[in-house]
Amino acid sequence: MIGRRVTLPPFVRSLSARLLVLTAIFVMVSEVLIFVPSVARFRLTYLQQRLADAHIAILALEATPDNMVSHDLAQELLDHVGAYGIVLHKPNATMMLDADPPPPIDVTCDLRTDGLLDHVWEVIEMLAAPRPRVMRVLDTAPRDPRVTVEVLLNEGPMRAELLDFASRVLQLSVLISLATGALVYLALQWLLVTPLRRLTGSMVAFRANPEDESRVIVPSKRGDEVGLAERELAEMQETVRQALRHNARLAALGTAVTKINHDLRNILSTARLMSDSLADSEAPEVKRVTPSLLAAIDRAVDLCTGTLSYTREGAPPLRRSRFALARLVEEIAEAVELRGQSEVHLVNQVTPGLTVEADRDQLFRVIMNLAGNAVECGAHRITVGAQAGDDSLVIDVGDNGPGLPPKARDNLFRPFAGSARPGGTGLGLAIAREIMRAHGGDIILADSSATGTAFCLRLPQAPDETAAERTSREPSVVRTKPVQSSVGSD
Repeated sequence: MIGRRVTLPPFVRSLSARLLVLTAIFVMVSEVLIFVPSVARFRLTYLQQRLADAHIAILALEATPDNMVSHDLAQELLDHVGAYGIVLHKPNATMMLDADPPPPIDVTCDLRTDGLLDHVWEVIEMLAAPRPRVMRVLDTAPRDPRVTVEVLLNEGPMRAELLDFASRVLQLSVLISLATGALVYLALQWLLVTPLRRLTGSMVAFRANPEDESRVIVPSKRGDEVGLAERELAEMQETVRQALRHNARLAALGTAVTKINHDLRNILSTARLMSDSLADSEAPEVKRVTPSLLAAIDRAVDLCTGTLSYTREGAPPLRRSRFALARLVEEIAEAVELRGQSEVHLVNQVTPGLTVEADRDQLFRVIMNLAGNAVECGAHRITVGAQAGDDSLVIDVGDNGPGLPPKARDNLFRPFAGSARPGGTGLGLAIAREIMRAHGGDIILADSSATGTAFCLRLPQAPDETAAERTSREPSVVRTKPVQSSVGSD
């Protein structure tokens, strides 16, 4: 699927279009929430203004001797207010101003008790009414809370002014919505959508050719979440690119080992035949070294096969058996001695009677690799010990070398990256971890400082032996042996 072309969605189905629509909807909803209370407030202000005018108009009655005015003056005052009649309720008197008999009252509005929701609902009722209604409006006087003013009004003029006001507010709301929506859209497009398109484009381009260094995104200097995503994507792409390079090297290594495996086996077979002839020698020194030589040739064959197996998926095949761990460490010391170039002391601190169930050759390979790495790093003393628990066995391999450099510690079990010496491949510890995990255990770096390095190998404990039985054996016999070593790390 690497060659499949990926195209961005059209604008109608893109994130930008959805963002624009949602922004317009949200802004319009906000404007509606503002528009409805504004219209209700306009109606309330209109009614309060009519009541204030009505209060002033009815005060003209107090200027007459009998609190009465002519019909024409009363009609003129009512026309100025826009009312059918006005009533003023005082604590000790009631005054009324009217010219003709008022029409029947359709609805009553008491501003003294109505709240905002009541005004909103009354606006909706007024606009939904099929014809203008006659309203009876009551409220306290502006300057005297003991006086109540009552006015009979026709909703027609108020309804016309309310619709005109609503039209102006609606037009202004639409303009504000469009301007706000456009600004929010452009801001989000700049802050979010454009960087997201850049991230998407980088991922698509990187997928097409992950090994091309130019396809790795160059992070911006933003300190927000988008900048963090860009930096994390760049690091991930670089990690994937390096992993692909490592895999290519592993594939090349597997191909090379496959090609030389047949010829190497023939060479080792010839060496094995020559070594068998040495077994008939009567010389004591030859008889002593011949078994180790034969075992070394057999391990060389297994090493070739194991290196090839590392390039394949899956754990290496195991041939489990129960054997004495102390004897295995002795063989490792002898192998280091035979290959020696410098003085090295290997201290065997394993209890002689301690047995372990594992693949003997594979475990030999793991411990031998750790010992060889220690010698390569400059260690002169290597110790191998073991502690048995109820469900596991821990093998400790330590040395007095200068410790691992930071680069080696950070990439310890990564092939081609965890070598502690120039020219090393770093395959040794990677293979060692794979072998230990195939046993159901693991290998970890316990300590690494200027005074030395220590590794811990954990193996599951076989169920046929208890901790009490192991601790009842004789105490450990420490073996110190000067050896010559030229062991190189993988």
